[in-house]
Amino acid sequence: DVQLVESGGGSVQAGGSLRLSCTVSGFTYSGYCMGWFRQAPGELREGIATIDSNGATDYADSVKGRFTISKDNAKNTLYLQMNTLKPEDTAAYFCAAVASVVCYSMPPDEYTYRGQGTQVTVS
Repeated sequence: DVQLVESGGGSVQAGGSLRLSCTVSGFTYSGYCMGWFRQAPGELREGIATIDSNGATDYADSVKGRFTISKDNAKNTLYLQMNTLKPEDTAAYFCAAVASVVCYSMPPDEYTYRGQGTQVTVS
């Protein structure tokens, strides 16, 4: 079975940093688009970062220059380094995957698999 399990969320003051991790099992990265999206209460899901099989990355304008997506193939782990956090970054963060060679601006609803989410609160 495919499983994605996020960790690393928490509460942080504005300007601080957090690193989210997503441990993946049940498939390999080859041919998969991996990404992170977030959802705040009462808001639509927002895709924030993607990384394709070749390591090419893409970011939403709202996080560009502050967040970095990466993956460690040996550890089957996806990361999201979040720096210079702002109160508007407060949301539940989800890692996700879909079998696709196209990754650019992947809409959150297009992902086949996603984790249970981890909460990030910035005050």
